[in-house]
Parts: sequence; structure tokens; C-alpha cells
Amino acid sequence: MKSPFCVLDNRPRIVENIHPIWSYRYYRTMQPKRISILGVGLLGGSIGLAAKQRIKDCTIAGYGHRRSTLDTALHMGALDEAYGQLAPAVLHADLVILCTPVGMFRPLLADLAPLLSQHTIVTDVGSTKRSVVTAATELLREPKRFVASHPMAGSEKRGVEFARADLYDNALCILTPTPQTDPAAIQYVEQFWATLGMRTCQISPEEHDRRLADVSHLPHALAAALVAMQDEPSATLAGKGFHDMTRIAGGDGGLWRDILLDNRDNVRQSIERLKGQLDALLALLDPAQSDALRAWLDQVAEKRQTHLRNQNPEDTGPRMNTNIHE
Repeated sequence: MKSPFCVLDNRPRIVENIHPIWSYRYYRTMQPKRISILGVGLLGGSIGLAAKQRIKDCTIAGYGHRRSTLDTALHMGALDEAYGQLAPAVLHADLVILCTPVGMFRPLLADLAPLLSQHTIVTDVGSTKRSVVTAATELLREPKRFVASHPMAGSEKRGVEFARADLYDNALCILTPTPQTDPAAIQYVEQFWATLGMRTCQISPEEHDRRLADVSHLPHALAAALVAMQDEPSATLAGKGFHDMTRIAGGDGGLWRDILLDNRDNVRQSIERLKGQLDALLALLDPAQSDALRAWLDQVAEKRQTHLRNQNPEDTGPRMNTNIHE
């Protein structure tokens, strides 16, 4: 039986540029008139800037604890209104977006639950999905209107001062609805991210956390480990390749602590698989295995190029959403 998250419905659509993984479709326009951003950092600020450019007559309200951060967001034009209290920040919101670190999602949802109208849709930008979906299911009065999202965009830089309106352009946003999620809410959130310039796909929360452990969470941990293993004499000799590979190790430690601990079961499995690859490489570091080592390196290079081609299919038409098929 096919995944309920990946079946195209019977709404009118235009499909083209078919790829074994991706297919594309249009939706009718559905735009929020009031958006509440809870946590105004790099991602939240970039959402505000992009929404102000792309959504007509939309008010952006922000919530946060630091007055200086909110003032900066207002000055940049990322927010129209800023609040230090949650209730006025979400009043009359069509769409509420959780943009805090993932470790704050559960208490934030608990505080948010009695404040939401029955028509408000809630989404998030978190890098893990099982825990926030569970929290929303347990805490919200209308959990069917929560649509978990993970926009695959960001930077190692921190703070709203680094927000930019084009952060989400042509990046992928992963949605992780459940069979209980309202289809209209899914469509609404998909259309919102598409309006910000993103491609979208849908997989389950469990598959998200398993796959993102390999392609996002492990790479960050590996970059941190590569930096940690260097002594000062070696570090002073490092070139551009080392700095490029370890750039993401400059990210916020508290944010990444929450991600790695929240997805620790999958990250542990990813580390074990990486150990297997390193053990195989160790066995190839022998002059007698020269040809095998060259073949392994060439295969990896080609595999990377194939991944890049699959991830960025040519898009010659208007912006369209993507939907993964299993």
C-alpha cells in the first residue's frame, strides 16, 4: 500500500518534468492575512522579510523575550508588530509558525494551546519532527491543523540581523503530516512555503528523522568532531577545503544540542554506519589496494554528482511544488 502522504489527489493540476523521485503540481492561491512568528531569529526573521515581499496585505507579528531582537526585526522590516507576551502575538493569526529551538517546542505548544482559534493553522521550522508532532497531538485542541515543516535553509550565522528575504528561494521544505492532519491545512502550508520560493515534499515524521540524521544531523556532528580533533599547529595550516567542510560547526551550540539529543537514536545509527565506511576506507589504505581505493573514490564522486542532479532538476516553468513518491 502506498504511503498516504505521497498520493496525488484528484484536484486539477499540471504535471511536467517527471523524475523518478519528484513530481510537480500547482495549487490554487491561499494567502494568510496575519502571520505570527514565535521566535524571531535567522529563520523567523527571513520568513517575515520574504512574506512582506511576496504576500499582499499581510501583517507579520513576532513574539520573543529579547526586546533588542524584536526592535531589530521591526527596524529591518521583518515584523509589523512585536510582542513580549504570547497572547497578543497570536491573536487573530491565520498562521502561527514556531521558530524557536526544538527543545522549546513542547512548552511553547502548551502555552499556545488555549490561545488559538479553531481556524488557526500551526506549523514549525524544526529540524526534528517526531517530537513536535507528538507534542502537538497531545497538547493542541485542534491537532489536525498542525502541519510540521522543516525548511532546508539556514546558515551557521546566528540572529535576526542575518535574516534575508531570499533565504528560502529554491530550497526544499519537508512537510511531515500524519493520517490525522487536515488535508486543507496541508495544502495551506504547502502553498505558504511555495509562495516564499520553496519546493515542498511530504514524508512521515519517522522517515524524516531517520533520513535527516544521515544528511543533516550527522554532518554537523562530524564537522564539530573534525574541529575538535585538531591541535593548534595543525589548525593554523588548514586551507579552504577544511574551512568549507567544517563551516557548519560554527552553528549555535544550544540549538544543535537540542537537535542531536532529540534525534539521538537515529544519529547513533548514522554514526555506526559511518564507522563502517571508515573501517572500509582503512582497509583500502594499503598500496596493494591502490586500484580499489581509486575506484571507491571515483564511485563516491559520481554518486555525489548524481545526488546533486536529482536534487536540482531543471525548472523551466513557473514555481511548482514537489511531492515525494515512495
